[in-house]
Amino acid sequence: MIMDDAAYPVTRDIVLVGGGHSHVSVLRRFAMQPMPGVRLTLICTDTHTPYSGMLPGYIAGHYAFDDVHIDLRRLAAFAGARFLRDEVTGLDLAARRVSCRQRPPLRYDRLSINVGSTPDARITPGAAEHAVPVKPIRSFNERWLALLARVRRHAGRMTIAVVGAGAGGVELTLAMQYRLCNELRASGRAPEDELVFHLFSADAQILPTHNARVRRSFEQVLASRAVIVHRGTEVASVEAGCLTTRRGEVIEADEIVWVTQAGGAPWLRDTGLALDAAGFIEVRDTLQTVTDPHVFAAGDCAAMVDSPLEKAGVFAVRQGRPLAQNLRRSLLGQPLRRYRPQARWLALISTGDRHAVASRGRFHARGDWVWRWKDWIDRRFMARFTDLPSMPAGTAPSSAAMPLDDADIAQASSAQAMRCGGCGAKVGAGVLSRALAGLHPIERDDVLIGLGESDDAAILRVPPGKALVHSVDFFRAFIDDPWLFGRIAANHALGDIHAMGAEPQSATAIVTIPPGLDRMVEETLTQMLTGAVELLDAAGCALVGGHTGEGRELALGFAVNGLIDADLSGAMRKSGMCPGDVLILTKPVGTGTLLAANALGRASGRWVDAALESMWQPSGAAAHCLAAHGATACTDVTGFGLLGHLLEMLRASGVAAEIDLAALPVMDGAAACCAAGMVSSLQAANVRLGAEVANLALGASHPNFPLLFDPQTAGGLLASVPADRADACLSMLRASGYHRAMCIGKVRPAGDASAPVWLKA
Repeated sequence: MIMDDAAYPVTRDIVLVGGGHSHVSVLRRFAMQPMPGVRLTLICTDTHTPYSGMLPGYIAGHYAFDDVHIDLRRLAAFAGARFLRDEVTGLDLAARRVSCRQRPPLRYDRLSINVGSTPDARITPGAAEHAVPVKPIRSFNERWLALLARVRRHAGRMTIAVVGAGAGGVELTLAMQYRLCNELRASGRAPEDELVFHLFSADAQILPTHNARVRRSFEQVLASRAVIVHRGTEVASVEAGCLTTRRGEVIEADEIVWVTQAGGAPWLRDTGLALDAAGFIEVRDTLQTVTDPHVFAAGDCAAMVDSPLEKAGVFAVRQGRPLAQNLRRSLLGQPLRRYRPQARWLALISTGDRHAVASRGRFHARGDWVWRWKDWIDRRFMARFTDLPSMPAGTAPSSAAMPLDDADIAQASSAQAMRCGGCGAKVGAGVLSRALAGLHPIERDDVLIGLGESDDAAILRVPPGKALVHSVDFFRAFIDDPWLFGRIAANHALGDIHAMGAEPQSATAIVTIPPGLDRMVEETLTQMLTGAVELLDAAGCALVGGHTGEGRELALGFAVNGLIDADLSGAMRKSGMCPGDVLILTKPVGTGTLLAANALGRASGRWVDAALESMWQPSGAAAHCLAAHGATACTDVTGFGLLGHLLEMLRASGVAAEIDLAALPVMDGAAACCAAGMVSSLQAANVRLGAEVANLALGASHPNFPLLFDPQTAGGLLASVPADRADACLSMLRASGYHRAMCIGKVRPAGDASAPVWLKA
């Protein structure tokens, strides 16, 4: 039986591992033609994936970072796919599960791997420790930026060695040299006196897969730029600051870059998938692995057994279309289509400057016009994934729907039907028990009966001399990563406990989850509660129970208990601010506007990454630091925004305050998103608090001003600290990981002003 209603819940999962060229094409194709009942999940260690064709241009300085990187978080959102920033560590083919570094395993119905290749420096002794592999690109980029900084400040000769003289090694050598020479000239230095480049080729010639005229062109360029080329020279070992060849030559080098001997990712070795001698996944011409028809692979990490291919980005790009088609057809039970690679392809290889060489079979051409041609092709390719069209609401998905077995049909039909209320809206007992089975909340002596028991409620003991602090928080999911959402929701709920100076003791979960197939609901619960328990455990807070219910949207909250001295001697309250105190904020603001921009598909992925990292950073250590430095008042900054929570403190303390807008720590991109009008739905209500600002006109023109009203999720702590202890407090906060903690103003006497807040711009 086939279900053909696009309103049916998710019944099948396609998991994409890696953000390579093939997978970005798959995401775009599924965005333009969704499949009802099919959910895509992209797992990748990096939010921004580079387009290899433009990387040398970026190194040479012709392109900015965003020109050559695809924002995977934005692209996944455009495709309606989940984006999970994590590292895959293994597969369980029998259970169809992907193991990850941080979160519980994820189940798949179809899996595709597109993780590229890695120069295998392990083959040469010392290379893994002392050379810089060009892949993964993120790590190479960090070293490249560090090298740029070294050259700018280094006086004297610097030698750079590049090992590998294929197209990638030659192109990278010339790009690095071009950029570094320009940097030196810009500072009035002579690059010919300070820079030396060596290029090592194990073959008798450079660019061995290209025709003789192409090789001659690059030999001329390398010679004209004084690059020392070592032909037929295999590097035997690498040490700190030098490398040794098979002939016994020792070459000193300040930086050694490795662009050779590509191999498969190490984690693939233990997956049970058939690999070739270099560690690449063996696939058929359908791009299915030879081991498992439910697992596909494409790009450099794949080795086609029917049509062996050179490792070149052009194949990864061309494989995107058949991969997307075959993932669809495989789920629908239709015959798969064969990928037929072209026998020859066009390579446009740059020479560092705005000049390039064209190579295809015996064809050869060179000139500035070739670089302009390459630039046009590359920019057109990138525009497909960066200039994303607006998808009209209610875009019709593909008419083809999932073939299901009888059990799935019954569950999907039930999920689609009118749902019961009351206790009939609870998650099934079997699903819940399986989801809870993998949770291991910490054990506390004062939890007498907790999650591990079958009783109707938890029983807690309040130790002698202690009082109970109680708070509750609950909100719907704002990201499609349930594990990360669980962590942030738990952290947000703990904020009130930390702000009061209490020790977290126990938490009870409140969960709302959309109905669906049992295995989908179970996995979502497992992911979300695992993330939450990990954070609660780290805070010393035991999960002791909870309640689940069905709803249209995923939501999570916690009722949290904390312990504090019964005489309240250690309590931090909103009252107690004194004139002269300094105001300290432990985290930057901006989560509200960034989440709003993300929902619109207009926030940079790295902005969102930084916001999420801030949201899951616990405030326990910050609270201890503030208390140790005599904080006179404290609160956590959440939905009412910085100004709203500050006003609560001022009213309770009977004082006024001055805020320095220039000192306000702001998340990257937040001011730009606010200026573009992308603000939280709660912003309008918070803006009404502007009536409490005495000199509103002064601050209204400052770019940070709107962020006073921005509602925060799992925001930082706002505290007043005696002025003579503020510097020491800030130093301790930053040493504890709150790197953006700042003094943002001071407490003033109430005075006669009509409004309690003054702004300093």
